[in-house]
Amino acid sequence: MEDQLIIELFMERSEHAIIELSKKYGDLCRSLSKQILHNDQDAEECVNDAFLAVWNSIPPEQPELLSAYICRITRNVSLKKYHSLTAQKRNSRYDVILEEAAEFLVSKDSVEDELIAGEIAERINHFLGKIRQKDRVIFVRRYWFCREIPEIAKELGLSRNYVNVHLHRTRERLKKYLRAEGYLS
Repeated sequence: MEDQLIIELFMERSEHAIIELSKKYGDLCRSLSKQILHNDQDAEECVNDAFLAVWNSIPPEQPELLSAYICRITRNVSLKKYHSLTAQKRNSRYDVILEEAAEFLVSKDSVEDELIAGEIAERINHFLGKIRQKDRVIFVRRYWFCREIPEIAKELGLSRNYVNVHLHRTRERLKKYLRAEGYLS
């Protein structure tokens, strides 16, 4: 079913909307959540919570791209679950990814921080749109989909070293770009 028809079902408050959303994006959401949580039950719980969040947000929201909308919600719900499960543990897999990207992240303690985070996200998207597709794919798989470096290398038929080097170079180019834009000192 087309995304626009699924959104119309949500707007009509039809329970069939959840069924169609699950059919179309359930596997993608479960895969994304499992990459973060490494637990099928927790991932399934997060996907269900994400579907409920979509139900509660449409209407009034009318997302332009339903796949990105449900993935963002699933990712946020999964990260929240991850942080609650690992509150006392350090050096876990996702903490390493967060440390790599820490320079680009802004805490959202105030409305001003929220606005700055939105602006930085916009600038990062602009930056990613200008780099080579292969580098963009590697970067997004690592920092959005939380993939391990060996996993990315295998999926793309590259060496681990190649992935490591290109992630490092892309982070350095992104830092330079964000400095030039006035977001980093």
